[in-house]
Amino acid sequence: MKIAIEAQRIFREQKHGMDFVVLETIRALQLLDHSNEYFILVKTGEDRCLQETENFHIVEVSCPTYFLWEQVALPWSLKQIKPDLLHCTSNTAPLFCSCPLVLTLHDIIFLEKKQGGNRSIYQQLGRIYRRWVVPRILPECRLIITVSDYERNKMLNSLSLDPDTIVTIHNGLNPVFNPSCKDRAIVDKYIHEESYLFFLGNTDPKKNTLNTLKAYGIYLSRSTRKLPLLVADLDELVIDMMLSREGLSDIKSFIYYPGYIPNRDLPYLYSGAFVFLYPSLRESFGLPLLEAMASGVPVVTSSTSAIPEIAGDGALLIDPSDPEAIASMLLELEEDTHLYDEQVRYGLNRALTFSWEKTARQLLDNYNQIDQE
Repeated sequence: MKIAIEAQRIFREQKHGMDFVVLETIRALQLLDHSNEYFILVKTGEDRCLQETENFHIVEVSCPTYFLWEQVALPWSLKQIKPDLLHCTSNTAPLFCSCPLVLTLHDIIFLEKKQGGNRSIYQQLGRIYRRWVVPRILPECRLIITVSDYERNKMLNSLSLDPDTIVTIHNGLNPVFNPSCKDRAIVDKYIHEESYLFFLGNTDPKKNTLNTLKAYGIYLSRSTRKLPLLVADLDELVIDMMLSREGLSDIKSFIYYPGYIPNRDLPYLYSGAFVFLYPSLRESFGLPLLEAMASGVPVVTSSTSAIPEIAGDGALLIDPSDPEAIASMLLELEEDTHLYDEQVRYGLNRALTFSWEKTARQLLDNYNQIDQE
């Protein structure tokens, strides 16, 4: 087969969740499949994070906007390649496609009621685009892939989809995330404290940044250790606004906010943390919680959406809307060494059940099935 994979944003420097999912999946396919011919369609960028191999070709496509890239430039490139199958990997796809279409629909959050109003302009435009294009392309998909059974059930209940056309393929985990990944010089770029709490926050309401900061305030008022909080991907202006609104400005001196943290540095920050906080309100998978578990760090996470499916029965699951519950779990981990050590062991074992090789094998099985139809 000639397989085209849309991976538009993997060469951009500031990558996020879906970008890493497609990048790691392609890398695993490169190791696994030496028979099919692949064409990886990307937007030109500075981070050359993927290399060509004998049967994997990188096709760089230039276009000024996401919409035009996907709806004009991508179809034009496909006419030159003439693939047997196109896999679009990040929720959306061209409205007109001349070959069988596989779509990875990570979630349908964009169809749900908005949680809060502090989205960036980029996030708002992305939501509008997805709400417009996804209902139009779903009937054209030969196969829809999603990343958790929770999300698959949400889609079946919310959309008019044939159950046979939608499958769950869990994301994997890069072995670079492990307890031995230690480098104090890298950690010192972001925080100088020996021990700290770690939180990946941003302006998306589902990340639950406000309740996390409230919980941290409660934690500081009761803890004897008062560990600092490292917050990634959130600038000072947003933090100041949230703290001021909640009367929590006095805790700012305990918070470190270096902004975007490159993925190459995350393994060191996970393994150096005392606890990883992941009290998200809504996730289709929740890759960071697995990365932290694999790094030997206890995780305080949510009892909502797909998170229990990924974190497993032994995880520390709390109500993410309750700052008191988040703070209480932090304090319990701080005071109970048996619970702490138990969670380290549990997380390491849980992380072993996920791999990008497993993800790629399941994906390849589905590609082959489509080819045989």
